[in-house]
Amino acid sequence: MGIILQSSDNEDFPVSMEVAQQSVLIKNLIDDLGETEEPIPLPNVTGKVLKKIIEYCEHHQFDPPIIKDEYDDVPRRSDDISPWDEQFMKVDQEMLFEILLASNYMDIKPLLDLGCKTVANMIRGKTAEEIRSMFNIIDDFTDEEREHIKRENEWAEAH
Repeated sequence: MGIILQSSDNEDFPVSMEVAQQSVLIKNLIDDLGETEEPIPLPNVTGKVLKKIIEYCEHHQFDPPIIKDEYDDVPRRSDDISPWDEQFMKVDQEMLFEILLASNYMDIKPLLDLGCKTVANMIRGKTAEEIRSMFNIIDDFTDEEREHIKRENEWAEAH
């Protein structure tokens, strides 16, 4: 039996229980409320983003479960992304950040980590100015503030 997830724009997505329960949020809702034929509303996730998240969850539904304590202690790498995941994350910047927000809200840790690795790879080796340009971040520091920050963080420049 499956359930129906409902996006913020009232789009309904029927999914299997295995797919839905990759989200800790949905798993907990089902555990607390029991199975329901009513759609489960996800007010923070649009249909376009939910469709993408479901695609990810369907692909990964048979992955071995992650044991939370072990997962939290594993050192993170950003160069261990599978080819399918890498292709999946080839989206525009707006969609990438919507996926990050939605995976955080829905508590899908592997997808959140994948999004973070993708962003880390995007900024690796870039200067602060290049990163600001890439993400349209306005540099509103004065020259004095910039110099102060540079002095405070001289230790990091040596690496």
